[in-house]
Amino acid sequence: MKILHLTVKRRWFDLIASGEKHEEYREIKPYWAKRIENRNYDEIHFRNGYRKGDPFMRVVYRGWKFGTWQGKRVYALQLGPVLEVRWGTAITISAYE
Repeated sequence: MKILHLTVKRRWFDLIASGEKHEEYREIKPYWAKRIENRNYDEIHFRNGYRKGDPFMRVVYRGWKFGTWQGKRVYALQLGPVLEVRWGTAITISAYE
């Protein structure tokens, strides 16, 4: 199984987990180009933080397309159904920056 690992802020994590957000955006830069273009993934694993007990989620990956977000061209990763959400054991305080 091929997995794309991404870290997102709590606001976006919550929207994806609730099923309200169906695309995740990444800037068009060489870093993301080599991870997204010409690659096939089965799932995206999202984390909200870098510690072991931080929230984690598995989502079906449905490909990507070019999109626009805040006036910039971006990679728009197409999200399928949420397969699993673990809210973690770490204490998280979030103000939705």
